[in-house]
Amino acid sequence: MIVLDIEASGLDSGKCGIWQIGALDLESKEEFLEEARIDDEDEIFEEALKVIGKREEELRDSKKQSQKELIERFLEWLKRFDERILMGQNIGWDMSFIQNKCIRYGIHDKFRKITGQRTIDLHTIANLIYKDKYGEFKTDDGKSSMSLGSILEFCGLKDERREMEGGEGVKEGKPHNALEDCKLEAECYFRLVHGKNLFDEYS
Repeated sequence: MIVLDIEASGLDSGKCGIWQIGALDLESKEEFLEEARIDDEDEIFEEALKVIGKREEELRDSKKQSQKELIERFLEWLKRFDERILMGQNIGWDMSFIQNKCIRYGIHDKFRKITGQRTIDLHTIANLIYKDKYGEFKTDDGKSSMSLGSILEFCGLKDERREMEGGEGVKEGKPHNALEDCKLEAECYFRLVHGKNLFDEYS
């Protein structure tokens, strides 16, 4: 299984760009982390800049590879593994970003053949186990509130990542990084599914 996480210039997969892709193979613990410049037409949300700790100039840096090159390098890395089932927190969001870009760049067939487009969502696993434990899903105003921060807390881990706190406020912490989030998601998966620790750094 491969844990996947992206960092984007905003939440809208139709308007924003991917500037970082992180991935982790659970069996070998091989890692992938690369960055790209977003496309000229891609929008940047101010909230995203605050969470990732970047400036617009860094996301549009002409010295970096293009998004197409980034995605193709990720797909080539992914192709090396016999088991390419992708897993992540709210993984549909990450996949929709990559898929939209692949359609734009004319490489969707390659994306579909390598990934299979079927995924496992950490959010679903966590909320099912939460319901089994507490008798109800973790929700807020009827919608699931099982964010990665909630899953980390549920798994006994401290969330040290920077987050928006409604409006303009930002919870201080580490800027988001796709590979670090992959490791956190992998650790939570192991605790939830296997009942044991994965990485010594989280022991």
